[in-house]
Amino acid sequence: MRTRFAVAAASGALVLSALGLPAAHAAPVAPVVSKVTVNGGKDIVLGTTAPRTVTVSVTASHPSGIATGWLLLWHGKDQEEGLDAVLLPNEERATCAAVDATTSTCSLTLTVDPRTDLPKNAVAGTWHVLAGARAVDGSDTSSDFASTARVQRYSKLTVNAAPEPVKKGRTLTITGKLSRANWEDHAYHGYAGQSVKLQFRKKNSSTYTTVKTIRTSSTGTLKTTAKASVDGYWRYSFAGTSTTPAVSAAGDFVDVK
Repeated sequence: MRTRFAVAAASGALVLSALGLPAAHAAPVAPVVSKVTVNGGKDIVLGTTAPRTVTVSVTASHPSGIATGWLLLWHGKDQEEGLDAVLLPNEERATCAAVDATTSTCSLTLTVDPRTDLPKNAVAGTWHVLAGARAVDGSDTSSDFASTARVQRYSKLTVNAAPEPVKKGRTLTITGKLSRANWEDHAYHGYAGQSVKLQFRKKNSSTYTTVKTIRTSSTGTLKTTAKASVDGYWRYSFAGTSTTPAVSAAGDFVDVK
């Protein structure tokens, strides 16, 4: 059964005990963790209500072989005083697949629910990964800072080019809005002060070209103008930030007469 907690203060020992694992003990040869993977190397992106389940894994080696591994995500300065959120695995024990006689990859899953696991918007961005492994001979190793992973607030971007249709050479007004998930009130709000590209592609082309770059307003809205020359699609495109993923609006087709 998965144990959930969002802790204001905890220790590495507490985290390990929550996983049912004792603290690491001295051993002549400790396992060596060679790889930590969270969500296939992709950012974990959460909206306002829907949970997401991702796979995490740790690859380790030891002369006696690997018995198990563990991995969790935590956010904060450290696990003694600055821990403000933790994502624990669903399983009590990892599923390990042998790479060879000394090396195994041990996998687990994490389910992240924005309503219960993400207490505030400030936890968006880089999380630390605690990972470790236990060898068949009982020796183990664990690191609070084995790797990092990003947990981001889902983003949306809209566009509308008007008037439609339009005469060649006339001015189009292109509006839109960039918004992102708010984990505190579980709604979407405009993302203010962000650089967004206005892009265009001709009707029979597959490539968008950047026309200009503008910034979102205090409410996340976008508004600019451009000259209509040929039939094609207009869109806004946002490159993303450490807390919010990149997103592009679906192109809005304009028929130029």
